Amino acid sequence: MFKKIFPLIFVLFNALFLTYLLIPTPTLKDLPRSVKSDEPGDTVQMENVTAFYTNLTRTEVINFYRSVYTSPVLIRLNYPPEYAKTIFRDTMQSYYLEEFSLPFKESLYINGYEWENDVFTKPEKRVVNKMIYKGIEYKSKISLKIISTSPFVRILNFIIIQTSLIGLFYLYRYFKKNNAH
Repeated sequence: MFKKIFPLIFVLFNALFLTYLLIPTPTLKDLPRSVKSDEPGDTVQMENVTAFYTNLTRTEVINFYRSVYTSPVLIRLNYPPEYAKTIFRDTMQSYYLEEFSLPFKESLYINGYEWENDVFTKPEKRVVNKMIYKGIEYKSKISLKIISTSPFVRILNFIIIQTSLIGLFYLYRYFKKNNAH
């Protein structure tokens, strides 16, 4: 019975997985009630990076991107703020760093810097980090970075994974057959 159903399950799973891989990734929207930064490092100088000055809280920012960055499979990861220096640039200030990952497709990194909550600056000295952009004071700066793979790479990875799984299955059957007592 299992031998008859397994190929059907295998084909169905692969069809669903291929569909997932080929569905376009969500279009990233601008953060509402925010001002898009045109400072160096927030535009074309760094590929796939966008930044906003805002007075939104961390919860509001994350909830907004969770609502617009949707997919059948979405993994949310939370990183220590120090990792922002690796993902963005060495001089990146950070209070929080989160990732929305679409496995095998794309990752959206959300770095938030709230100058009033800067864990790397003593409370009495935080005022020097106050964010003023075009004459207006903001509580935080949100930087976004998308790391994506092309559909060709997705399909190539799929073929490699499937080939490996089929090879492992036949290798398992071979060893099971030749080592049976």
